[in-house]
Amino acid sequence: MLMDHLSQLPGRSTRVIVNLAQLRRNFDLFLKEKPAGLKFLSVVKDNGYGHGMVQIAMEALKKGASYLGVVTVDEALELREAGITAPILLFGERTAEEMGICFEKNLTCSINSKEAFTLAKKLSSQRNQKLTIHLKINTGMNRYGLDWSECLEVVNAAACCDTLFLEGIYSHFAMSDELDKSFAQLQIERFQSVLNQITNQGIHIPLRHICNSGGYLDLPQAHFDMVRIGILPLGVYPSSVCRRVPGLAPVMELHSRIAALREIQPGEFVGYGLRYQAQTPRKIAVLPIGYGDGFPRVRNEGSAIVRSHRAPVVGGIAMDAMMVDVTDIPGISVGDEVVLVGKSNGEEISIHDLAALRKSVSYDAMTSIRSRIPRVYSSET
Repeated sequence: MLMDHLSQLPGRSTRVIVNLAQLRRNFDLFLKEKPAGLKFLSVVKDNGYGHGMVQIAMEALKKGASYLGVVTVDEALELREAGITAPILLFGERTAEEMGICFEKNLTCSINSKEAFTLAKKLSSQRNQKLTIHLKINTGMNRYGLDWSECLEVVNAAACCDTLFLEGIYSHFAMSDELDKSFAQLQIERFQSVLNQITNQGIHIPLRHICNSGGYLDLPQAHFDMVRIGILPLGVYPSSVCRRVPGLAPVMELHSRIAALREIQPGEFVGYGLRYQAQTPRKIAVLPIGYGDGFPRVRNEGSAIVRSHRAPVVGGIAMDAMMVDVTDIPGISVGDEVVLVGKSNGEEISIHDLAALRKSVSYDAMTSIRSRIPRVYSSET
């Protein structure tokens, strides 16, 4: 009964709008140039980079994704509970309990160490059930993975294990999307060295992959059998210097509405810490979004778009509210639409602008928009 009641409550005025029509166009644009036979894995971890994991996954599968990629078992289970039966690769390390769930839910497990391989082999033998695995090779990022110069023992053992299916072998670029490709090239050479040794030993591994979005764009020589694409279909590039795909555009916007208006006089303050003091009479709009929603906790930085005009942030961002100066914008009223990320009649605030306020990157800005802000899906063209 409680859930029935909650479902009838009005939606929150602050929301993330995801344009599925643009998402589909973005898939079409980058897939149009994809070499024939090259598979792609759609990375949908962290709630689809803040866009909604299940929705992004379903669109990716419609566009031909061979695999989905997540990090936590909970993410994988959410996809399975949504009725998705496609292969799912779990990045990162697994506990014995989590690896047991991989057997039960037909999840592909990354193997990053000798210990993880031993555990997978033991569990598959005990269960008399085959587990699909991808071996992760550390070629220089030094996070997860078997060291490239010492991995052959595990590769051979995995290839010979009757209860494990060695479907894939992969690595990850530390810097694929910058102009300087020297370290990426070194990683390719190390990965290729491993692959050559495997081939020379007569071992066939169906899926070899190293490219993320940056690698897909700028390093075609490293495409191998599959590429892992996360941020690109969302219309956001991994860096400011990587190759562009004409027509690609962001699919996410962040909107709110004016919740209250205040007239303040010279000398009055706005917000916690008295960080803003009016020098002249000002009109201040209060927006129902704050750092508790993932908006950057800044003071007197940033802006919103109200009635196609820029409105500067004044004072400090609170947990659940922010204030903008709308003094010079005519016709303002409570309930007016506000754009915090997106476009409005020639004005634009990008996710990169939000990232700059965080002194971070677009990945961080997108995934920091918390789940208490509802995601609304649009198919407007």
